[in-house]
Amino acid sequence: MPNTSHRVVVVLLPDTIGFDATIPSMIFGEATSADGAPLYEVLTCALDDSPVTTTNGYRLVAQGGPDLVATADTVIIPGTRHVPSRRDGVLGPDLAAVFDTIRPTTRMVSICTGAFVLAASGRLDGLRATTHWAYADDFRGLYPNVDLDESVLFIDEGDVLTSAGLAAGIDLCLHIVRRDHGTAVANHVARMCVVPPWREGGQAQFIDRAVPEAADQTTTATRQWALGNLTEPLSVAQLAAHARMSARTFNRRFRAETGEAPGTWVRNRRLDRARELLESGDLSIDAVAESSGLGSADSLRHHLRRGIGMSPSAYRRTFSGTPT
Repeated sequence: MPNTSHRVVVVLLPDTIGFDATIPSMIFGEATSADGAPLYEVLTCALDDSPVTTTNGYRLVAQGGPDLVATADTVIIPGTRHVPSRRDGVLGPDLAAVFDTIRPTTRMVSICTGAFVLAASGRLDGLRATTHWAYADDFRGLYPNVDLDESVLFIDEGDVLTSAGLAAGIDLCLHIVRRDHGTAVANHVARMCVVPPWREGGQAQFIDRAVPEAADQTTTATRQWALGNLTEPLSVAQLAAHARMSARTFNRRFRAETGEAPGTWVRNRRLDRARELLESGDLSIDAVAESSGLGSADSLRHHLRRGIGMSPSAYRRTFSGTPT
């Protein structure tokens, strides 16, 4: 996408969650090209001229009206108590008319309970999605055609992306920057906002449990060890042995803490490492595959295409400008 042409429009619906509404401008507003040019234009809109009430005791004044939605490259719906979508499973006539103006190529994003709005529009039917874990049962009751997974921080379904509650919106917006412009830009944004560029775990770690796990019975230390040893086999048996747990116990606790199976987590971290190497260095594709633990160039090509739809050579050209 051209550096200065991607317009992000944040739709503020009463009562909006104030924290969620500030995330897009904070993250996308810090994304710049190498020469300092902004990579995104972020605007807020409301359905009318009235200040938008929030759940936090203040009101927000949007920059424009609903006509901005038709100009958006990305539309973001922050968390909201929007009654029609939260109670009745519909958009309501005013919002439905606005959604009808969205261009077919526009990327749709929700933060927290904004997923109820996307679901009410039908854009989540048949797709995986997430929302705040506390409202998962309500969501399933209203939108049975959506494959809801409340154990993860965010879900990327291509042109439709959803995040869990509150701070998970930061994770999702950083993911979008990373997907659009690469790891280096996303890491710069994270540093400027003083947040981690990538956060482990899923919502499962925040859901109330009757009996909390003992501090010495987590998989955190093993995950840190694995990150430093990505070129090792890292089988479940190896990981469990490092954590001093049975494979069954380790697998259960790992899933509870990260929202992913151990094998999936390891593969994704290897892919993260490969992307960093492709962006920042001039290693051959074979060397990148070996250094990231993916083994062979064919394996790297397979996982990169499956994960982000690009070959290693295309990824390097896109995000580093370095010829292969």
